[in-house]
Amino acid sequence: MLLRERSTPEGLLVSVCDADVLGETFEDGDVSLTVEPDFYDGDEATSDEVTASLAEASVANLVGTEAVETAIAAGFVDEANVLEFEETLHAQYLRM
Repeated sequence: MLLRERSTPEGLLVSVCDADVLGETFEDGDVSLTVEPDFYDGDEATSDEVTASLAEASVANLVGTEAVETAIAAGFVDEANVLEFEETLHAQYLRM
């Protein structure tokens, strides 16, 4: 997985994607999702590193089966709130 962290005035913004979806575009009817390298490209990370980053995040965007399943397993994302785009998954996390 690729992990990127950014500090913002509102808190830590985390983006995570599976390495094989970087730069890809996925569609679901009229809606499309492009995994933009400018936003998602980051350092290679393990599930433990992604989980630790999500624990500090105010907002997170996740794309890819492994990235989303890691967030579900760690309790950050409810599986019922996951979107499917063709053959990949997408989820967002917001800590309020």
